[in-house]
Amino acid sequence: MPSPAPRSNRSSSRPFAPLIAAFALACACGLAAAEDDAYTPPRALKVCDDPNNLPFSNDKGEGFENKIAGVLARRLNLPLESFHYPQRINLVRNTIRYKLPNQSEYRCDLLAGVPSDFTAVATTKPYYRSTYVLVYKKGGKLDGVSSAEGLLALDPTKLKSLRIGTYERTPAVQWLLKHKLIDQTVPYRLLNADPSQYPGKIIEDGLLPGKLDAVVVWGPIGGYFAKRAGDSSLVVIPLKSEPGVRFDFGMAMGVRHGEKAWRDKLQQTLDDSREDIDRILREYAVPLVDDKGETIP
Repeated sequence: MPSPAPRSNRSSSRPFAPLIAAFALACACGLAAAEDDAYTPPRALKVCDDPNNLPFSNDKGEGFENKIAGVLARRLNLPLESFHYPQRINLVRNTIRYKLPNQSEYRCDLLAGVPSDFTAVATTKPYYRSTYVLVYKKGGKLDGVSSAEGLLALDPTKLKSLRIGTYERTPAVQWLLKHKLIDQTVPYRLLNADPSQYPGKIIEDGLLPGKLDAVVVWGPIGGYFAKRAGDSSLVVIPLKSEPGVRFDFGMAMGVRHGEKAWRDKLQQTLDDSREDIDRILREYAVPLVDDKGETIP
């Protein structure tokens, strides 16, 4: 897929934060680590974000990564700037690693929401860990289901009648295939060139109107859009990893390779901001799990 032209509007008036992926990202790129220098405060905390990717980020600063970036900027005593670029292939190359020959600065110095084992950047320790979730609407075919096992134990006739939405190329597809539910799967594109698309459309345009009986999505998406639906109309069930299918992932901040002093400073700031970060995650109904995949109440 060709990379789209970047959206280059910058802003320092509102808190923005970047999101690379709530999903597993693929990036094949050669990396050459530069020699590390001592930490020197930058002129601003520059982040790259997706302008239409709630609950993570948007160009109005309404996502939880936006809010976390604001916390970090205040603790670092830096103004906050954002470079908006949609989550697409070659994202890292076109954002945190992009600098024109006549420019002294990169487009951004920080990417939030990257898997902690994402090798295209140097990552901090995870600042949250979540898992994929099963979401269904009350009053439908899945009433009473409270676990993955409960779904799989449904009467075979009912199971075969389900329409389960999920994004392609995610662990959800692996799980549905493993449990012989692929024929019941309604696939959605993970990377969509339409700028009006956002992760929650699968819930708002598919599940809530009754076009789907359930969805299996990354936890922050399921939790946020279930809360936004209101009236407790949706049930959100965290899913546990199992042999052959990994559902839970630790999410970290990413910086350029070779910038150890900056990463260390960022890690300390994250550690100092733990209470604020946890509060924000709870406000956005992000399902949190520990490093064993167990749900954190």
